[in-house]
Amino acid sequence: MRRQLIACAVLLFATRASTDLAAQQPNAARDFQGLWTNGTLTPLQRPPEFADKPTLSEEDAAAFEKGGLERLLKLLPHDDVVTAGDLNDTYLETSSLKLVEGRRTALIVDPPNGRLPAVVPEAQKRLAARPKRSFDNVETLTLDERCIFSTAMGSSNAAPPMVPNTFGLNFYQIVQTKDHVMILSEMIHDARVIRIGGRHLPSNVRLWLGDSIGRWEGDTLVVDTTNFSPKSAFRGATDHLHTVERFTRTGASTIRYVVTVEDPETWAAPWTADIPFNAASERMFEYSCHEANYSLAYGLRNSRLDDK
Repeated sequence: MRRQLIACAVLLFATRASTDLAAQQPNAARDFQGLWTNGTLTPLQRPPEFADKPTLSEEDAAAFEKGGLERLLKLLPHDDVVTAGDLNDTYLETSSLKLVEGRRTALIVDPPNGRLPAVVPEAQKRLAARPKRSFDNVETLTLDERCIFSTAMGSSNAAPPMVPNTFGLNFYQIVQTKDHVMILSEMIHDARVIRIGGRHLPSNVRLWLGDSIGRWEGDTLVVDTTNFSPKSAFRGATDHLHTVERFTRTGASTIRYVVTVEDPETWAAPWTADIPFNAASERMFEYSCHEANYSLAYGLRNSRLDDK
């Protein structure tokens, strides 16, 4: 009898522990955990030459994809291309990137022209007044150029809007529980924690990645982010930036990510981008970028001079 009671107690404990653990895990439709990438050759804005083409034919898409590396290098500052010898397809892997499904010519879906809304006059003045970049004066360098932030147009890859970055390093790891979702970006290993439920922090509290509050609408995770630091300025946006992200599982290996962005002090109207995330088949490695670390060779050269 005693053995039976002990056996029943063990079984009850195991059942409760299993139930508690299961309660912490999301169901399949709400499970975004794993490694993902949003890498694509589809640009954020529709190129001018495709002004009247929201999608491309298979032939035009193939031609566009072949010119991915050359087109990317044209977007980068000339000094970066000249001094960085590794900006080639081996490093950037542009040959493996494709246009998004449907061969869309822009990730922006609203406005319908696939372009960012007009920049308001005050923002034009603000952006024009920024000092020109000089590696001799660190105060003129952006945070991504100093390897403090990732090259996500002045912000972090982990912060919304999560648009593909210039260098194609678009890996993310998502971990979630019943109360939180964590998004870790490969570049430069920022981790954003989304709180499910609750309220935003007081307006005087400003965070590098913003303050993200999530809620469920059916099986779609809706994330509202405010309270950005003025130093994390996506495309020159202010700390009034406000984003609403929608994560929806669309298959065993796909997530539909739709983000709406507004900042009345930067753009004349809100805009929305539709960006697919695909399950990654590769591992995510640490991205070790060091401020002012120009090259290992310089350090070794100095050491040899010291030896002499």
